[in-house]
Amino acid sequence: MDRRRFLGSVAAAGAASLTGCDGARPPLPPGELLGTSLATGHRLRDRQLATPGETREVPVLIVGAGIGGLAAGWKLARSGFADFLLLELEDEVGGNARAGRNAVSAYPWGAHYLPLPTREATAVRELLAELGVLQGDPRALQPEYDERYLCATPQERLYRDGRWHEGIVPQAGGAAERAQYARFFAQMEAFRHRRDSAGRRAFALPMALSSRDADLLALDTISMRDWLLAQGFTSPELHWYVNYACRDDYGSNSATVSAWAGIHYFACRDGEARNASSDTVLTAPAGNAWLAAGMRRSIDERVGERSLTGALAFRVAPADDRQPAGKLAIDVWLADEGRTLRVFAEQLIWAAPLFLVPYVFIGEPALHAAARAYSYAPWLVANLTLSRFPKDRHGAPAAWDNVLYDGSGLGYVVATHQQMRLWPGATVLTWYRAFDDFSPPLGRAALRDTTRAAWAEQILAELERPHANIRQLTTRLDVFRNGHAMARPVPGLITGAARQQFTVDRRRLLFAHADVSGFSLFEEAQYRGVLAAERTLRRLDVPFETSLE
Repeated sequence: MDRRRFLGSVAAAGAASLTGCDGARPPLPPGELLGTSLATGHRLRDRQLATPGETREVPVLIVGAGIGGLAAGWKLARSGFADFLLLELEDEVGGNARAGRNAVSAYPWGAHYLPLPTREATAVRELLAELGVLQGDPRALQPEYDERYLCATPQERLYRDGRWHEGIVPQAGGAAERAQYARFFAQMEAFRHRRDSAGRRAFALPMALSSRDADLLALDTISMRDWLLAQGFTSPELHWYVNYACRDDYGSNSATVSAWAGIHYFACRDGEARNASSDTVLTAPAGNAWLAAGMRRSIDERVGERSLTGALAFRVAPADDRQPAGKLAIDVWLADEGRTLRVFAEQLIWAAPLFLVPYVFIGEPALHAAARAYSYAPWLVANLTLSRFPKDRHGAPAAWDNVLYDGSGLGYVVATHQQMRLWPGATVLTWYRAFDDFSPPLGRAALRDTTRAAWAEQILAELERPHANIRQLTTRLDVFRNGHAMARPVPGLITGAARQQFTVDRRRLLFAHADVSGFSLFEEAQYRGVLAAERTLRRLDVPFETSLE
């Protein structure tokens, strides 16, 4: 489908609904159309920024206060190093882990859960222990976790054929399909337990700790869908399930995601807990915002406020002969103040998305080319505030994660689910959509050009199928757009030379975004941030205890 036809279909659907074939249909609820800072970002693209009017020197500058940047600052502060500045383009820190709040509940604008961390994810466990969520030894095989953050049951359900089913694995029809399910999960289990001659897991989390065996790396040359077919997996239900997993974690379908990344989704997670099953996730009404807030609070308590929001770093270059030697010069647009500041830094930790690199870095053609090898999935999130939980059609009871088998979206999570009971009063449903059925530019065009009313109508129409009275109960519907939500792990990215450019321990420059791993997971972003911080501390001769072993 091309751009004109797609946008036309969206507009037509919205117009037909708004004119109303049914006179009793309530008007669309109020709400806002939100998103990342498009106007400021376009100033960077169009080079509409002033020359610096003042300068400042700082030993360490961190650009980007998403999870990677916060993790870098958290590790620096935890090591007693205070002389750094953390810049963020948006009005608040958190990146894809930001959240909103109203009188009913907090709710996520992006990432909404964290699987039980693996034993390799030592920095994640250290953070959770500091926040009091992991209790006892963070390196124990089966730690205990605060019950308030363990996802309450039921955790998942799937809407298909007019009713809700427990779990999100489609119920297979015949013996042949059940056999394919059994064989698929057996292969994923084998990958989960496989180790190479160096003792590394085949698929580890963080991914940098994964095996380098040639047959495993070769999985990055084909798509997940092609791998399934090559293995004789033809079940439509199994393909739907794997495709859903790729859309959910990577914003892309199984025909686009590399087989290495697709298998990593199923084989990398082996976290355990003394008081929960291994498939339990950690979550909160605000999604992963509690993790971002915890790192920022840790920084503030240890070394004081170090974050500067509304700050766009738009030029990075070596300092010239008239400026401090051995430093980088970073020009920063302060949007609220309408002025430009030049920061001289001994060490720069770039924790912003890599697609910005060609627009920002001067005299780095290799980095420009590497960044252009990436592609990014657009993403749409809507939060629906309801006066009470909607009526179910049939089947399994309400769950935290609710997936529609043939929906355009990925389904919704329930912000109030952690109340540990079916909440009889108001609630917030967070609905997600990945634009995996369109090219990324077309998805971004839809985000830019579609009205909130049209999105609201599409979302309500989809959710009416399982919930007949959802229009009558929805009191507000806010929509959040993210045009470059996550890097897409397409074939060749994970093992390719382009990604390796950003893993290098450079003299004055380190990259610390989840993009460096090739896909957007909390564990990857936090690992990259902590790794960059530890490399920086080592270069500055600051003693520290590693969080990565």
